[in-house]
Amino acid sequence: MDEKKKKSRRTPGGTEDFLTHSSQLERAKADGREKESLGERIRKAREAHNLTIDELSARTGIDADILKHVEANIIIPPLGDLVKLGKALETRMGFFISPGVDKTMTLVRAHQRKSVSRHVGKSSARYGYLYESLAPEKANRLMEPFMITLTPAEEVEPSTHDGQEFLFVLEGQMMARVGDRTEHLGPGDAIYYDSSEPHFVKCVGGKETRILAVLYTGR
Repeated sequence: MDEKKKKSRRTPGGTEDFLTHSSQLERAKADGREKESLGERIRKAREAHNLTIDELSARTGIDADILKHVEANIIIPPLGDLVKLGKALETRMGFFISPGVDKTMTLVRAHQRKSVSRHVGKSSARYGYLYESLAPEKANRLMEPFMITLTPAEEVEPSTHDGQEFLFVLEGQMMARVGDRTEHLGPGDAIYYDSSEPHFVKCVGGKETRILAVLYTGR
């Protein structure tokens, strides 16, 4: 990369970097970077900010060993951790999922939906959900819509991060805990909350639950 492009990278309080600037995203797509994995994008964003794994861990509160597995595509992080990584690396969380291209509109047909990663089915099981992005081709997304399948899980940890979340239950039953309040939801029920409150959702009844989720990270 030449010196002119290097200077365009974001530094604290500086200008936009190649991860967030739409014209650079077009170049990235042309270079084949849209084929990079989620872990590779996170690693390159970290290196672009001259951060070590331990430094990124300190910024996000995510264990360094987990971050190493994320960058190696062994673990797919939960959505809350992606929000934290995006804030720490001054990058939209959606870029890690898919950079997209600078279009006014994109369309995803039902048969075109794809999981975030080929590893998602195995590595996200311990988090109790699998997720599919519903707008992966739209760059600079202000909202992140997902189709989420909640799977029975014994261990679900609360998450806290910037932004807000909207959830609509399509199938099955789930429990949502936000702060000190617990609610049970079924098909047709919806919940909207501030993500800054400790929160988690999990399916109940021993069966999978499918929900439509929209995240707004405040960036």
